[in-house]
Amino acid sequence: MLLVHPGGPFWAKKDAGVWSIPKGEYAESETPLAAARRECAEELGIAPQGPFTPLGEVRQAGGKIVTAFAVEQDFDPAALVSNTFELEWPPGSGRKASFPEIDRAQWFPLDEAAGRILPGQRPFLTRLAQILDDQGPD
Repeated sequence: MLLVHPGGPFWAKKDAGVWSIPKGEYAESETPLAAARRECAEELGIAPQGPFTPLGEVRQAGGKIVTAFAVEQDFDPAALVSNTFELEWPPGSGRKASFPEIDRAQWFPLDEAAGRILPGQRPFLTRLAQILDDQGPD
């Protein structure tokens, strides 16, 4: 499972429970799948090609609803190219600093991903594991 770690100074020293699937908000005029593909391009620098397997929706602790899809894709985490955001840093300094939205990506076995991913996104791992079990060995 490919997970991404949020960039910026607030997340720099946090690991367990803060990784995520690539995700973002989308307008009513954009489908969830189109948004997922766009977010991968913005956060990873790749445009995944299908087929895509829907993993449904989850509501995160903050109330945000996330819709996810699985896709089999080759990706070298060292090739990560993320968009950036600006933040006053250090706080109160009046200086703006630019940070990557995603500072790293990593492949994890599903069981290890469960300890890294945001708790609200763990159901996606369970659903993916069930789909893979149903498909059986290659």
